[in-house]
Amino acid sequence: MDPISERLRARHPQRIDLSLERMRVLCAALGDPQHRLPPVIHVAGTNGKGSTVAFIRAIAEAAGLSVHAYTSPHLVRFNERIRLAGQLIADEALNPILDRMEAAIDASGSQATVFESTTAAAFVAMSETPADLAIIEVGLGGILDATNIIERPLLSVITPVDLDHAEFLGTSLRGIAVEKAGILKPGARGLIARQAEEAMAAIELAAAAVHAPLTVMGVDFDGWAERGGMAFQDQSRFLDLPAPSLTGPHQIANAALAVAVALELDLPEAAIAEGLRAVRWPARMQRLTAGPYGDAARAADAELWLDGGHNPHAGRALAETLLERQSRAPRPLALIVGMLANKDAGGFFEALKGTDAAVFTVPFEGAAAEPQALAAVAQGHGLGATACGSATEALERALRLGAGRVVICGSLYLAGEVLGASRETWPD
Repeated sequence: MDPISERLRARHPQRIDLSLERMRVLCAALGDPQHRLPPVIHVAGTNGKGSTVAFIRAIAEAAGLSVHAYTSPHLVRFNERIRLAGQLIADEALNPILDRMEAAIDASGSQATVFESTTAAAFVAMSETPADLAIIEVGLGGILDATNIIERPLLSVITPVDLDHAEFLGTSLRGIAVEKAGILKPGARGLIARQAEEAMAAIELAAAAVHAPLTVMGVDFDGWAERGGMAFQDQSRFLDLPAPSLTGPHQIANAALAVAVALELDLPEAAIAEGLRAVRWPARMQRLTAGPYGDAARAADAELWLDGGHNPHAGRALAETLLERQSRAPRPLALIVGMLANKDAGGFFEALKGTDAAVFTVPFEGAAAEPQALAAVAQGHGLGATACGSATEALERALRLGAGRVVICGSLYLAGEVLGASRETWPD
């Protein structure tokens, strides 16, 4: 664990307790930095939040804007969560802010959680560094998420809504959509990804209640792959754009949502195209060619990919990506899977059973599912699965058995361990 994460975990409750009152008390003690941010784009949703933030940031920066970004979780270092004017926050800047935040907690008597403390620190840092734009990703849900003390966003963005975090958000798609739609604010336009009918109905009701105008994918705009690139169309224009550099058909949809945001900001088409080419977002179908894992795959003449998707919706996106790649360039496929114990492993494997992949299940630090239990779930969904003691062992087995395409997947925590194995692969 990196030093900043250790500091926060030692000092603050690690529970998830969705509430805004502790956050309001803490931010008030810090001078309400959330009211002094640059114009905010607030992003909620189940899947695609981080990728959509990365697309928006890349496009805005290509247009010459200075951009803050707040995302979670981090993969290797806590600093990945806070990007100030394009750069990850340095320890030298972050530690004094954490000192002030902890003094404010002591003075106010707040029992702020790790995520609330992290969010407050991000707001302080962003309020004290000039920028043109701040892109803020919701941590969990929306209505009671710590980021939702932002009262006047410039735009609200909702990526695809699906089932996840059932212990906090429930198992009703409508109920989850209501939670996500809690970021919609009076007068701030909401840009909405394509949704299931039940989720969209809930979002529309929430928007009407606060008088937030909506721009909806599939109604007001759309994007699709075309001739090796990407096409975008809204009510007034058609854009012929390059394919986004993030891999997978689902990234076309994420990119289209970001393009709609860029057009709301009146950013030029040239910047949109450049942003789609330049975007980087680690552990989302990321090709690994460096570090010990990348070196081992390269020595065996195998492709190695890393993906942090961890729920059934993400499993379907991964399956679609792999089936498309396998149809163009078939290679023996292996999946190295580690998942948190509270995730829907059955739904994840059900989505992947059509890939005909060999599965190797692995542990990682934290509340991971036992590899033997995870392998049994995979077998129950028609996949051949073997439990292994580590990702290193699993990769060795997969390569020894002739896998030419290997994907390490199932958890961002597992992805973080893989990227953290070498300084060459740390996210920057």
